[in-house]
Amino acid sequence: MPPPYRKRSAAAPPGYFAWEASGLRWLRDAGGAAVVEVLDIAPDHLDLEHLRGAEPSPEHAELLGRGLAVTHRAGAPAFGSGPPGWRGNGWLGPLDEPLPLPLGGWPTWGAFLATARIAPLVRRGRDRAVLSRADTAVLDRFTATVDDGRYDTGEAPARLHGDLWSGNVLWTADGAVLIDPAAHGGHREADLAMLALFGCPHLDRLLAAYDEAAPLADGWRDRVLLHQVHPLLLHAVLFGGSYVRQCVAAAATFR
Repeated sequence: MPPPYRKRSAAAPPGYFAWEASGLRWLRDAGGAAVVEVLDIAPDHLDLEHLRGAEPSPEHAELLGRGLAVTHRAGAPAFGSGPPGWRGNGWLGPLDEPLPLPLGGWPTWGAFLATARIAPLVRRGRDRAVLSRADTAVLDRFTATVDDGRYDTGEAPARLHGDLWSGNVLWTADGAVLIDPAAHGGHREADLAMLALFGCPHLDRLLAAYDEAAPLADGWRDRVLLHQVHPLLLHAVLFGGSYVRQCVAAAATFR
């Protein structure tokens, strides 16, 4: 049996590894998509099951799609709620510079996205001089637009991975395994939009399997870009450059 994979970083804020472990366990408890097992946790590291990578296959993508449908359906107490027993905010972003992830309980998805995801990052981007006054104006209009509920679909909060870009899906000989979450209650379309943003292998097969297992609400394809505004904004704040243009252009689409 191979030794555990040890994840560690001197730059991680206090409590970061406990946050990640709580999310991994919450996702595993859903009984849906496979999630890496937590073996040990300490203030300065996290020991995880050692996984061997393999080439992604269409069949494994379909399994992941059906598994994600089960994970999402396991639900969460509210939009913005964290894993059971977790207190305070979480983190989202690269291990060497994770940004605070506000958690709590919002009654609607639009209010949650506006208040807990977009507005805090707009303030941070403005303070870092990453966002111009014109960029901020576009994003403020977007915040007001989603806050008024016009894009709410009326679905209950889903149990999200929360950072489901393709790099956080590890493909093995037995199928896809989820790693590195920022797990919270949110809109299930957000996880799927994140997979699309950075090019998940066999995405069409994955989405078709998901939609068969848990049919998506009408117009979901038109909302993919809507759900990508937050991860694009996070990348804009962290890395600047073309992410700023992508984020502002996406936000300007929704009025």
